[in-house]
Amino acid sequence: MNTMHFHSGKGAILLSFLLLTMTFSSCDNKPEIKTYNPARMINDPEKLDMLHSLVDLEGNKGRLYEMTYTVDYKLDEALNAGIVGTNTLVQFVMTHLVDDPTAKSAGLSYDAGCSAFACPDTDSKDYLMGRNFDFNHKDKNGNRIMIPAIVVHTAPAGGKKSVSFVDGQFIYYKSGFYTDGESDLSLLMALPYLLLDGINEDGFAICVLKLDGNPTRQQVPGKKNIFTTVAMRMLLDRASTVNQAVEMLKEYNMWMDEAPASYHYFMADATGDYAIVEYTFKDGEEYPTEMEVLKGEDALRYVTNFYVSPSMADSPDGSVLSSHGKDRYEKLKANLAELQYKLNPAQAMDLLKSVAQGPEAQLSTGFTQWSEVYNLSQKTVRMSILREFDKTFDFTVE
Repeated sequence: MNTMHFHSGKGAILLSFLLLTMTFSSCDNKPEIKTYNPARMINDPEKLDMLHSLVDLEGNKGRLYEMTYTVDYKLDEALNAGIVGTNTLVQFVMTHLVDDPTAKSAGLSYDAGCSAFACPDTDSKDYLMGRNFDFNHKDKNGNRIMIPAIVVHTAPAGGKKSVSFVDGQFIYYKSGFYTDGESDLSLLMALPYLLLDGINEDGFAICVLKLDGNPTRQQVPGKKNIFTTVAMRMLLDRASTVNQAVEMLKEYNMWMDEAPASYHYFMADATGDYAIVEYTFKDGEEYPTEMEVLKGEDALRYVTNFYVSPSMADSPDGSVLSSHGKDRYEKLKANLAELQYKLNPAQAMDLLKSVAQGPEAQLSTGFTQWSEVYNLSQKTVRMSILREFDKTFDFTVE
């Protein structure tokens, strides 16, 4: 559920006379905006109802949508499918989640800059996680593409409820796509596997951050392969704690796509535990294969876009030589140390504000799309988008 500060919430939705029609739910009489956009690859009525149930949380700006994913996204099949990158993830979506894959070709991309940290709440016994998602989408002419952020609620049978957050541009939706009269909504079926961060009903939260260098490619015989986002979906659905999540990851070969980039995870839970999970190199390797879990020190409560593992310190992408995210990292380090690694939610959002990246950012991992303070104890998220820190949106796992 979402509660919006500054606006009045779902009841404040505006009517667009050209593309939209207003209807009322028989359950709660809250207004919903229905779109006329097509979903050409979908025939199932339940899926169609779901795809046409998005709510624009700002009324009609097309920047932030909320959706409850109500059909089976077939996680067990995904874990057995050998998904090792965006191409094979698309293949899985087309063969398992859409109804008519011949109706239209599909594409998907994935990337993430970002900053993250975890700490106790100064004013309570709660535990917090802070997260900026940074990514600078630009067209071929160098102009910024304004994205739609999508809040996705899931409640899988036999699994844990969660709320997660998706950059819609990764399936090539632009801001306002939902009611533009043209964009095919079929690829919204992929939303459970496009998350960049999220939290589940037990207060376990995870986010992903980009690293430079070659992508992780583990190839241990006897283990199944798993892709970056499929792993995150598995952990939100099935892990209650950081320790459980780490043990689950050890059971799989991690693959992080084919692009010249890898990723590390930052995770935290309602017990106050936190960890950075990185995949690092053995001597002479071309791709990272060694899973390392870094935790237990205040210096590991925060992370940006370089390897923090001591084994990577002197590599081009490690803590000594890399400058990717170093300025943000130093701000996190200084602020958290000054406050003795304890912040209240307002201070946590202020810290995210201090490391947010604006329009001047030139790297692909620049420009802050959203900022979030997770309360791991209360299972809630307070979010702002596009550095508009005077306006926030509240979500809870339900």
